[in-house]
Amino acid sequence: MRTEYKNDVTMDPAGFVLLSDHVPNIIQEIRYFSTYNFIGERIDGYEEPCAILTVEAARALKAVSNELFVQGYRLKVFDAYRPACAVKQFVLWGIEDQDIRMKPYFYPDLQKQDLFAEGYIAKLSSHSRGSTVDLTLLDMKTGKEVDMGSPFDLFSEKSHPDYKGITDEQYENRMLLQHVMVRNGFVPIDCEWWHFTLKNEPYPDTYFGFPVSSQYLRR
Repeated sequence: MRTEYKNDVTMDPAGFVLLSDHVPNIIQEIRYFSTYNFIGERIDGYEEPCAILTVEAARALKAVSNELFVQGYRLKVFDAYRPACAVKQFVLWGIEDQDIRMKPYFYPDLQKQDLFAEGYIAKLSSHSRGSTVDLTLLDMKTGKEVDMGSPFDLFSEKSHPDYKGITDEQYENRMLLQHVMVRNGFVPIDCEWWHFTLKNEPYPDTYFGFPVSSQYLRR
């Protein structure tokens, strides 16, 4: 039976770990801890800029990291586990808040109400189940992010993994990330090249609400 998001969510972090403990060379730029995101302020529930995942997802991502590392790449994570309160903030912002200050940067071609229909904002997020991650590649030779043809959280058809209006190199970069992630047990979605969920996620029907905090995990 599927657990629907109401006011009560599971707060037990027992099956979760800090991603950096499993993938020491991971790079983290947790956007929702910062103000540089589509809302323009730090998001509810993000108490530290750290990536948290289920043990199973972290182990799978370690295999991804090892495979890409020998090819000269490191993983850079923008978001992982996302508390239910953050998702609630996204939804309320999309429905009620008139603030569109970040529109030029994150959804220049869409109206706020379109973000739901296009799949960029959902009332229930796989991130809150703990086995979804948003990430890209960093080229160790240049020390820069690999060019994927669009930036993280650009809500546009340009961010669809199969979008053809980018260069061959940009498309190949997207496919490199996607193929390695899929080979190691993750599933992509059709509207965001950076978004992947562990196929055999341990909590497919459970949504969590504990904060993004290393201290909370160690209680």
